[in-house]
Amino acid sequence: MPTESIPASGLLAQDDLRLSLSTQAARNLATTTKSVPQMQSITSRWLLRQLPWVNASGGTYRVNRRLTHKVGRGRVSFVQNGADDVRIIPETLTELPPLRGFTDTDVLADLAARFTPRDFRPGETIVEEGHPIEEVFILAHGRLERIVTGKYGDPQHLAALTDGAHIGDEALLTPDPLWLASIKATTRGTIMVLPWASFLTLLNQAPHLRAHLDAFIEAAGSKVNSKGEAEIAVAAGHEGEPEIPGTFVDYDLAPREYELSLTQTILRVHSRVADLYNNPMNQVEQQLRLTVEEIRERQEWELLNNREFGLLHNADYEQRISTYSGPPTPDDMDNLLSMRRSTKLFLAHPKAIVAFFRECNQRGLYPASTRIDGHEVPAWRGVPIFPCSKIAIGGDHTTSIIAMRTGEDDQGVIGLHQTGIPDEYEPSLNVRYMGIDDKAIIKYLVTAYYSAAILVPDAIGILEHVDVARSHA
Repeated sequence: MPTESIPASGLLAQDDLRLSLSTQAARNLATTTKSVPQMQSITSRWLLRQLPWVNASGGTYRVNRRLTHKVGRGRVSFVQNGADDVRIIPETLTELPPLRGFTDTDVLADLAARFTPRDFRPGETIVEEGHPIEEVFILAHGRLERIVTGKYGDPQHLAALTDGAHIGDEALLTPDPLWLASIKATTRGTIMVLPWASFLTLLNQAPHLRAHLDAFIEAAGSKVNSKGEAEIAVAAGHEGEPEIPGTFVDYDLAPREYELSLTQTILRVHSRVADLYNNPMNQVEQQLRLTVEEIRERQEWELLNNREFGLLHNADYEQRISTYSGPPTPDDMDNLLSMRRSTKLFLAHPKAIVAFFRECNQRGLYPASTRIDGHEVPAWRGVPIFPCSKIAIGGDHTTSIIAMRTGEDDQGVIGLHQTGIPDEYEPSLNVRYMGIDDKAIIKYLVTAYYSAAILVPDAIGILEHVDVARSHA
């Protein structure tokens, strides 16, 4: 009989002498422990968690306010066809308080054409305090600073002016208008200039513009409080039997109404998957869970960025300030905080929070923290600073920081939704079965309804042009 061949070494390889079942083979008989499907894009969604949610029955919420005579200041927009060709978009001139509500586009186009661009350099004085107002200025690009002379002769910096700001139109309200502050440039830029004489010429040529401005001046002369609301006459500190004034509270005749917006998607699950692959996890439930997470992420984005009701677009322009030097300093945060009572929270991109801490570190300051819902959250002056990556950072590395007061009772910012809707899965979010198509795919319509309302203008303020890429030396 031939003998079995033996390896040249005379020994079997060590790996062929395994004395037990390998782990690779054993895994074929084992049950794998697995996680539920993970989702990297889930964020903390602090805005959704901190907003007080008000039920808007009928899908609409009306914000009634006292009658206001003071017209808010908006921002003018521009189109640039080249370095030396900057033009005002005529329709945006209605953002100037005297022209708010004026609809004659021909006159607006004529007025826009009368503005001419003028470049300025850092350190240049645009106007000087106490000089007559002879020109109207609209800032196309760059940064200006408003400075007044203090009680003891020292310069006091009031505010920074950025793209779209306008100065000089207040000359309409005084017979001999003077600049109440000096305007100096801190960067290079371009400003659009309208000589006052040119404006008066147009005023004489357009009688309906004059009528519109006369009505504006008359309304501006009405008795108002510090917020521009129609005065409520009261008597105080009197003696004897003087005649007590009568009064009434007038209301805004055209209050704003917020309609609930929505985010929707159709979830599709094949019936074979739903029938056969549900152990240990229900496939439909997991698909629905991740879908709802994505809808809630989009809901928060919309609450911040939607042009109709988003907080970043609907905050009053008079409640917006710019950083003095770019990075968010403690002084900037204090200015933002001082613009309203009872500020409940700051909301900022994580990089903006880091930039703020960097400025604090350079000054030897150490912001405190506060505990919210079991989380340690940084705070400034006792007001928590919540991170929110849905506040965008622009291509120039700038972003915004939001400060707000919340709640109906405090005339703040509120979230709007409607509970009790058909097939409700979560508050104001429903999942409706749409049937099975001819490809055996089960469909579910997933919808979230929501909006946000700012009850009074000073409920929210925004620190703009926050530079997150650099810091002070």
